[in-house]
Amino acid sequence: MTALRILLLAPDSNPDSISTSLVGYAHAEALARLHSVTLVTRRGNEEAVRRAQALFHSIEAISFPWLDRVNAWSLRWIFRYDYGSHALTAFNYPFSLAFEWRAWRRLRRRIMAGEFDVVLRLLPVTSVLPSPFAFFLRKGPIPFVIGPINGGLPWPRGFSQADKQKEWISNLRDVYRYLPFARATFRHAAAIIAGSSQTYAEFEAHREKLFFVPENGISRSLFSSPPNHSHREGKLQLIFVGRLVPYKACDLALRAAARLLRSGSAHFTVVGDGPERTRLEDLTRSLGVDKAVLFCGMLSHADTLQQLRAADVLVFPSIREFGGGVVFEALAVGAIPVVVDFGGPGDIVQPEVGYKVPLTSEGDVVSQIESVLQDLADNPAVRERLRYRGMSYARERLSWDGKAAIVTQILQWAVQRGPKPSLPPARHVSLHPRRHGTPS
Repeated sequence: MTALRILLLAPDSNPDSISTSLVGYAHAEALARLHSVTLVTRRGNEEAVRRAQALFHSIEAISFPWLDRVNAWSLRWIFRYDYGSHALTAFNYPFSLAFEWRAWRRLRRRIMAGEFDVVLRLLPVTSVLPSPFAFFLRKGPIPFVIGPINGGLPWPRGFSQADKQKEWISNLRDVYRYLPFARATFRHAAAIIAGSSQTYAEFEAHREKLFFVPENGISRSLFSSPPNHSHREGKLQLIFVGRLVPYKACDLALRAAARLLRSGSAHFTVVGDGPERTRLEDLTRSLGVDKAVLFCGMLSHADTLQQLRAADVLVFPSIREFGGGVVFEALAVGAIPVVVDFGGPGDIVQPEVGYKVPLTSEGDVVSQIESVLQDLADNPAVRERLRYRGMSYARERLSWDGKAAIVTQILQWAVQRGPKPSLPPARHVSLHPRRHGTPS
């Protein structure tokens, strides 16, 4: 394989951050181990990226001092660091365009001089923020590739969690198609990488250049430490990891585990914080399980992984999850995932490594997860089998190194140096889900 010279756009890439910023950095770093990668990021991320000492060929830090200050102030005081807010995504539109415009102004001479083989826009992940680079490169001299992109997952009907979380601006999502550069982004892209089955379905009109590669991945370091199952009194160790916001549906996880918790057969650890915490603590008292549930609050990434390693089961019934990075990590460290069959977790969890239940209704989801947890509590041999299959599956299929190799195949095809990759297909999903959002 010939190494490529990649100009990689990832404005929010940061090894010290969380969510998509960390995902973007991990993906970029894995590609840098295979190729000559010039990382283009925001000035505010430069110090953290350089401190991590990844094998980037070079780092280009882009800065709009006054715009960056406006963005940072707004993120802190208006959006309260709610990275999942759709209003924040819409707010970031002009900042995203400004970043790519400044990057183009700085790098266009080097692009035209042949210093790079391909441009890959890795961040932002959301599919509703277009890329001017696709338009700038529409006549060459090198191809433009975008992804993995994600988004477009509908809000399931019949769930109170969705009613509490859904923002009014979600109804305007399709407006993005009419924004400047929106249609040009995907029309002129040489390849589009979809990070979920739902996004793949949304862009299926471009299927000749569309590839399905799950958004998240797993660091090699996760495979170096074994699970830590020094159980307290032999109880089934359950865990939920995520922001305590309505759509993550920690309340469904607690309700499903209540019978085991009341009987003393299980213990539940909740890692994360957010506006739902007080309500969830009240729920544990009303269910009579507060003594069996530990709310840890926000933990560092390292401490979160330590909690996952000590768990038997990740109970994660998020009703609208695009990537589900915590599911990847749970598999890697030996925690069995129990998820709903919708969005990113539904793409990743297979019957041989975990459980996924149909997204039907609140009561039915609780009942199905309750049954799964009881079976796992009663069958330690099944737990061990699923645990080690999951760890093997994660190592072989979900590592960042594996994803970098797959994306390399796509890039080689885009620059006409290799055949079109034959990748596992996305699941068939409906863009118009049935009453409760169940995939078809």
